[in-house]
Order: sequence, then C-alpha cells, then structure tokens
Amino acid sequence: MTENLTVQAAPQIQLLLIDDHPLVRDGLRARLETIASITIAGEAGTAEDALAIAASKPINLILMDINLGTGNGISLTARFKAEYPHIAVIMLSMHEKTEYVNQSMQAGARAYVLKDAPAVEIIEAIDTVIAGGTYFSTGLKKQSANSDSDSGQMLTQREKSILTCIATGKSNKHIARDLGLSVRTVETHRLNIKRKLNIEGQADLIRYALSNVIA
Repeated sequence: MTENLTVQAAPQIQLLLIDDHPLVRDGLRARLETIASITIAGEAGTAEDALAIAASKPINLILMDINLGTGNGISLTARFKAEYPHIAVIMLSMHEKTEYVNQSMQAGARAYVLKDAPAVEIIEAIDTVIAGGTYFSTGLKKQSANSDSDSGQMLTQREKSILTCIATGKSNKHIARDLGLSVRTVETHRLNIKRKLNIEGQADLIRYALSNVIA
C-alpha cells in the first residue's frame, strides 16, 4: 500500500520595506522580488505609514532604515516589538558606529546590515532571522574584532562562548541548553565575566556583549 506524502511548503515571507528614500526602496524591491519565498507586502517612508500597513497586512519581516522622514527607525523598531512582537526587524543602515548597532538590537532588531553591503548579505540576514537567529554585516564583525578590549582577552573560551550567547539575547536557561551546561554553571560564568570585566549590572553586561561580541 502506497502512502501519500504531503510536503509542507515553507511559509511565505511578507516583507515591509521602510526607508524615506523611494529610490532605495525601488532598489531593494528589485533585489528581493525575484526571490520566490519573499513577497513585498508594502513600502513606507514614515513611521505612520509603516504602522498603518502593519495593521492591515500580515507582515512578518521588516527591512528598516534608521533615518526616516518623521521619527527614526530605532524608536519605530521598539514600537513594533511592543505592538507586533511576531514581526522580525532587520536594520538596514549606513551607520557603522557601535552605538547605533547597540541601540537597534536593544530596541528589538534581529539583524543589522550596512547599506553598502553586497546584496547577498541582505539575503543571508533574511534567511538567518527567519530561522530564528541574529545577523550582523561582515564589516561590523571586522570592526568588532579590531576593537576587542584587553579585559576581554582575560576571558576563558567558555566565558567567551557565553558572552556570545548573551549578545544574541539568550537567557541563562537557553545558554545552558545550547552549551550543555547547568543553569547554575551559566550563572557562575556570568558572575566571573562581570568580575573580570569590572561590570556590575546585567544591562552593562549586555551592552558590553553587543559592543564586543558581534557574531
């Protein structure tokens, strides 16, 4: 007896492009609309238009610029995270400074890609975020590697692995599961990391991780 097997199709990506420059949106659309798994569900140049589209269409992914005609992409990302937590945000920006990366990730972005990055990086970022991960442009990775502080060199390989997990926003429970450790062991490593780096609070630890362990 032959069984009928049904292959489930991958969910369609409903993408919203947010940039205050129409030419930039046109360029992104041209790059992305040829990909079968992506539907360009809308475009917006302002925060108000973006929120209106999200309220009326089944958006599940956003490419967001930091500089908008009204408001800015970082605050808009935080609002999307609060009002539409199922929508993942990829920040697409010309700004390379660590402070912009940190603020974007803290606001809820799942990836940070530089506008002058090759098109393949945008595709990689989309694939990574849809799969549940985080992504940073190659240029940012190199910048981070070149700016590692001396204090960071005092960390053991295990502590560096945990710091990388912290940078991606994972909880102690998730870190323990991923690294095959107990939650108590992860907590001990966190304390040791903060002691070696002379860091007191959890927020400061997260900021350090975002600044120094972009991966």
